[in-house]
Amino acid sequence: MRTIYINAGPMVHFGSGNTGIEDSLHGVGMGIVVNGEVVECIKSSDELTAEWSLDGPPTNHQQEEHAVFDLRGQAIVPGLIDGHTHLLWAGDRSREVSWRREGKSYAEISALGGGIQHTVNQTRVASDDLLVQLGYQRLREALRTGTTHMEAKSGYGLTTESELRLLELTERLNRIAHVPSIDSTWMGAHDVPNDTTPNAYVESLMSDQLPAVIEQGLARSADVFCEPGWFTVEQSEDILVAARKGGLDLRMHVDEFTDGGGGELAASLRVSTADHAYHTPMDTRLRMSEASVNTGFLPGTPYAMGDPWPDMSTIIDHNIGFTLASDFNPNCRTLSLPFMASLMVQRCSVHPLEALAAITVNAANVSPHPSGISHGRIVEGGAANFNIVDGPHWEAATLRPTATPFSGTVLNGRYISH
Repeated sequence: MRTIYINAGPMVHFGSGNTGIEDSLHGVGMGIVVNGEVVECIKSSDELTAEWSLDGPPTNHQQEEHAVFDLRGQAIVPGLIDGHTHLLWAGDRSREVSWRREGKSYAEISALGGGIQHTVNQTRVASDDLLVQLGYQRLREALRTGTTHMEAKSGYGLTTESELRLLELTERLNRIAHVPSIDSTWMGAHDVPNDTTPNAYVESLMSDQLPAVIEQGLARSADVFCEPGWFTVEQSEDILVAARKGGLDLRMHVDEFTDGGGGELAASLRVSTADHAYHTPMDTRLRMSEASVNTGFLPGTPYAMGDPWPDMSTIIDHNIGFTLASDFNPNCRTLSLPFMASLMVQRCSVHPLEALAAITVNAANVSPHPSGISHGRIVEGGAANFNIVDGPHWEAATLRPTATPFSGTVLNGRYISH
């Protein structure tokens, strides 16, 4: 079954992988033919109208088996990719907002019974059905604002049994149709459980949890919270090196609260992405860039937690590649990538095209589509994942912080109306 979209407004395709206007934009009047889950061709609407006899009755049986959408000048952008989420957890930590406003630090809140450990306790006792229901609702919420694919971490179990369970439930969600696909990450090194010591927990990660995760085969990547007070640079390196030997791709949380050396380790290990990185020095950022390490900025975190905004103008001036992601978690409860892009555009002076690239083509580099085909771009032979903007200007995709900017999303070839 083919679906033909004609009379599009401006189409941001990122077909060349570049982010310049000339290299990234088709003008008004293009069309797309979708065959199954793949973009079959991109041509002018006039060509498609003639080829498929869209202005008259079909001429053969094959042409009867297609649907046509006249976009009437609505702009098109690629399907959005959320490269950093904590999707599966239960519980409510809203009370921490008051504690933060009283001046308590992240570590102090954790000592009061909040923080990651509170979510771990609530997640461990939640039923499988509840966690799957929560995950499904969150995936649908993300889809409504244009997300067609997301990375999702475990990390709210912190025992071998519960981490394997979270990865299995994530895979169960990944098998559900008509929701964003999921790139699964093991993050047993998210925090140290209250009933053990850091050294003992790292030993258990290395000797028991990580081997079990590798044997299970559901996680594509490993992530570590490399931060003073959580996992040291040395501990993080041991875990990540072992994960790489086991065939996992590497990701890191670094320098969220202070320059703790995480960026240096990320560059040394050449991990795929080092996220947060608010306090990473510029010389380290440059070493990360030279080592092909993506910097993952998570605008929802400074928005929710009051952390400083990164100096994006300097980062862009140095041509440092970056992504934006939601960091969906109990303290940052939004999955809207248009909101993340809006924060960067309207608070950090990032150009809308750079913000859009950071949640599409750049994000695809650190979170590949499960089929292995291209996504985050609109190209022939690529995944049929794209968003139809509710208006004639593609920039709206980065300037609608409180509602979806899309009238519909094409997800794996299927049109879904918003």
